[in-house]
Amino acid sequence: MSIVMSQLIHFVDQALVVAEKPAGLLSVPGRLEENKDCLVTRLQQHYPDVMTVHRLDQVTSGLMLYARGKAMQIALSKQFEQRQVSKRYEALVQGLVEGESGEIDLPLICDWPNRPKQMVSVELGKPSLTRWRVLARDAAAQTTRVELEPVTGRSHQLRLHLASMGHPIVGDVMYDAQPAVRVCLHARRLGFVHPLTGATLEFASECPF
Repeated sequence: MSIVMSQLIHFVDQALVVAEKPAGLLSVPGRLEENKDCLVTRLQQHYPDVMTVHRLDQVTSGLMLYARGKAMQIALSKQFEQRQVSKRYEALVQGLVEGESGEIDLPLICDWPNRPKQMVSVELGKPSLTRWRVLARDAAAQTTRVELEPVTGRSHQLRLHLASMGHPIVGDVMYDAQPAVRVCLHARRLGFVHPLTGATLEFASECPF
């Protein structure tokens, strides 16, 4: 296994793999040939039975869980569906957020003419809930560092919810942020129950921005 790949893996056994996705790398293959490179295909070069359980946006970095084999994929996917997986993200957003914590409850739906962009739709959107907590404020830079808990798992949920607050994630030009080196969103913590042993596993990843 290459040094680069070994640095991406947090945990591996006969049931699952926990890996670190770099910002800019796809979680799963895209339709076009130039978008075939992704984290799951890289993992499959070393563990051919690896299968996708969930996804992160291409712009997002951080922890991802992959199953080894169909039975483990079903078991782990069920934990996501039943909201038994603990997920925490860290983001740097534009502006100084008022208050110390709160919830964003806005229904989301795909903005089809502009996909993959999502939009808020009270009439047609799916229920979407994000809990947030301020970690730090930088008055000089006019930014706020926040911890995020996505209670639901809609596409672009954290990105659009924060933009809807008037505080888009730094670098997220899709949702009206100013350009930056990267979109400052990182999957920092991941917790779930091992499908074979029943043990609770918790993983952490240092925020790179």
